[in-house]
Amino acid sequence: MIVAIDAGNSRIKWATHAGGRWLDSGVLATSDVAWLAEAADEWPAGARVVVCNVAGAGVAASISSLLAARQARLSFLRPTGSACGVRNAYEVPAQLGADRWAALIGARARSDKACLVVCAGTATTVDLLDAGGVFRGGLILPGFDLMRAALASNTAQLPLAQEGVFRAEPRNTVDAIVSGCLQAQLGAVERMFSGIAGAAGALCLLTGGAAERLSPHLRIPFVLVDNLILSGLVRYAESL
Repeated sequence: MIVAIDAGNSRIKWATHAGGRWLDSGVLATSDVAWLAEAADEWPAGARVVVCNVAGAGVAASISSLLAARQARLSFLRPTGSACGVRNAYEVPAQLGADRWAALIGARARSDKACLVVCAGTATTVDLLDAGGVFRGGLILPGFDLMRAALASNTAQLPLAQEGVFRAEPRNTVDAIVSGCLQAQLGAVERMFSGIAGAAGALCLLTGGAAERLSPHLRIPFVLVDNLILSGLVRYAESL
């Protein structure tokens, strides 16, 4: 059995995998990392556990402390120059986020065509993976909710706009905020996709908690993918 754990800024997602299929999964707030111990009590001691962590050293230490006594085969995914058919062309490969690296590995396992790998969460990452498996670079921008919250907290008269909806021509403030934040996300994705749009079978793989906010409005070929980061972790674990 493989246990994949994705520790993000807001949430920790985990899932178990064996025999080519997902068996069980769960999610908790990153601030509640201690509760991961309850899930771990159900995992076999011989399971291989692989972790992707972008939530900081404290969360990594907590996960290690919680699992070290239970799971002998615990490892953290760290970006390298190459892995699982993906070559990392970042200027300093080790500085690539582990979540982005896992998503790229998951994307390569899914397709040998050029891909734009978009993870829409607290932050939105937009990464180019060419047909040869080379990660050519990508973007990091505030996610939809972070953009919206920044406007509310840093301006005197703009609300959080929880009731706003996307409109092509917004005519009220809350719709203008929601539409502006979404257009910023969509524009970044679509501009980056233009770099591979001419490649045969090029596709955007869209994942993350905010993916369904973006998907109705994208004007490029895309597929919504559940658990792309976890899938990448499983692929990586299988290669060890």
